[in-house]
Amino acid sequence: MSLYADAGPAAGVRINESDEFARNPKRTEDKLHLVGSSPREVHFDDVMSRHSIRVRSGEQLSLGTYFNAFPAGYWRRWTEVREVRLVVETRGHGTISVYKSNARGTIQRVDGSRVEGESSTEFLLSLKPFGDGGWYWFDLASSQEDLVLDRARWEGPQTAGPAQSVTIQVTTMNKPDFCLANARILADHPEALDLAHEVLIVDQGTNKVADQPGFEELASRLGEKLRIIEQANLGGSGGFARGMYEAVENGSDYVLLLDDDVVLEPESIARLMSFAAHCKTPTIVGGHMFDLYSRSTLYSMGEIIDARSISPDQPHQEMQMRHDFSVSNLRQTPWMHRRFDVDYNGWWMCLVPTSVIKKIGLPLPLFLKWDDSEYGLRARAAGIRTVSLPGAALWHISWIDKDDLVGWQAYFHSRNRLITALLHSPHAKGGAVIRESLQSDIKHLVSMQYFTEESRLKAMADLFEGPGHLHPSLATKLPEIMRMRSEYSDAQMREDLDDFPAPSLGGGPSTMSHVGMPAKKDMVKWGLTTVARQLVSRPSEEAMTRPQSHLAHVDNRWFRLAHYDSVVVSNAEGTAASWYKRDPRKMRTMLARAGNQHARLFTSWESLAEAYRTALPELVSMEAWRKTFGLDR
Repeated sequence: MSLYADAGPAAGVRINESDEFARNPKRTEDKLHLVGSSPREVHFDDVMSRHSIRVRSGEQLSLGTYFNAFPAGYWRRWTEVREVRLVVETRGHGTISVYKSNARGTIQRVDGSRVEGESSTEFLLSLKPFGDGGWYWFDLASSQEDLVLDRARWEGPQTAGPAQSVTIQVTTMNKPDFCLANARILADHPEALDLAHEVLIVDQGTNKVADQPGFEELASRLGEKLRIIEQANLGGSGGFARGMYEAVENGSDYVLLLDDDVVLEPESIARLMSFAAHCKTPTIVGGHMFDLYSRSTLYSMGEIIDARSISPDQPHQEMQMRHDFSVSNLRQTPWMHRRFDVDYNGWWMCLVPTSVIKKIGLPLPLFLKWDDSEYGLRARAAGIRTVSLPGAALWHISWIDKDDLVGWQAYFHSRNRLITALLHSPHAKGGAVIRESLQSDIKHLVSMQYFTEESRLKAMADLFEGPGHLHPSLATKLPEIMRMRSEYSDAQMREDLDDFPAPSLGGGPSTMSHVGMPAKKDMVKWGLTTVARQLVSRPSEEAMTRPQSHLAHVDNRWFRLAHYDSVVVSNAEGTAASWYKRDPRKMRTMLARAGNQHARLFTSWESLAEAYRTALPELVSMEAWRKTFGLDR
């Protein structure tokens, strides 16, 4: 509820920022002042419908919230709209107060009106002062009797030409329950479904959506708009590429890419399309991601790529991962009022104009990881920007409790990051990419994560094979990697800790949870000493027959694992654990291979980059993907 409405005074608890504060910035907690009384929870029985809510006599309600405030700064920057109309339909007695904020989060009252009986009140609002950010919103206060908000809307100018359509596309791998739930949301909200030319589910799993109970009933509700394509597991990039391909073929104006493990806010579809339709030039427009299991928590608000290291980063240092609106609402959070410009939006929810696909092609055949970020960088290089739009969002299973840098996904992370760097890095030799890649290899080796390291070494070897391996290996690479797991104890997962021998008392280092990362000035000495020990010293015989300790995943850090000869480590999901055993022979062999590979990458960077850049147009073409989909037979 905190994403939709706040009960309490018109301004509630908010940042009270004076000119002095603006000249001498202070921490948020030092600027927080109580203005009136603290906000309280909205009465759930006052929510009358999806669009209507009651304000009880003597109470106040703010719509200055994530889903109901208007992100004026984004509309000002990226669209041709320069004026919006706020229309508020009410019943009863009370007042409407309109507020705005600037990029610093300073709040100003703009306009207001007293209302009684059945009223439709309009406010014409300029977007001119929102160059760096800021929002509009309105608050309600009841007086003599209850005040009912029947409906409110933000209106802009009508776009010219026929109504635009979208292919709503979901890629799924054995998550049919989520797919059916989101299809049901669309069926229950015809205003969203009416925008769809097609609802396309690309089913790449073995537990088929069409085989689930209730599918036939739901399919009848969606009618001809629902289409399911079953294909081999080509990963996220193969599933999303199929949706983009089909959207071009069926004549849609946009394709909306959606992950399968999400819950839709259906209003977001109209908001994304309306924003995209008003953009000055064709623009990729993405939605934000909230945590599915902590519904008021915003996980991602847009990302950029650090050009020096080719790694994801946040647009601004003030941004916080996992911001909880139930703790600090929109009006209390100054950093959220500035506009953040991004390089890409995750494909959990991303609207791509088909005109963009026709111009720059489909995704690279990367299976998973880095397909969305590479596409954003490729679009930017072609003059096409990406906007992560506040107020358009869904709920997604968060990966904060996952570690996809360890295990089979390490192959795709490593290879695809290097491919992205070869294609887009503006720096000689990829800037810091080669050095950081080698550092990652060393961290995995001192952590006894030999399966992960073997996956990374395989990724580098395939990188040298050149771009020609990408399409042919799309359906075969994952099974190939998974077959290697049996050779490595660190990849053998057990659900019960009792399946492992019990650690002996005093058999290894004492608890390492307090051990921090070595200081920067000591890093070289620490690294040389640690690597030398792991290369030369033999692990104790007892450590090979029983672990020295059990280590929680939160303590699974390379600078702690490096002290062990043998340890059982829990996985990020908390569902299982595996046994890490130090093996100096593997360490020596893999470290030598990693060193040789990175030396080769350094010397061949320019020629390899040229090969991938030359092949890019063919790799992302409709024709190449048509062949991979098996449609040219």
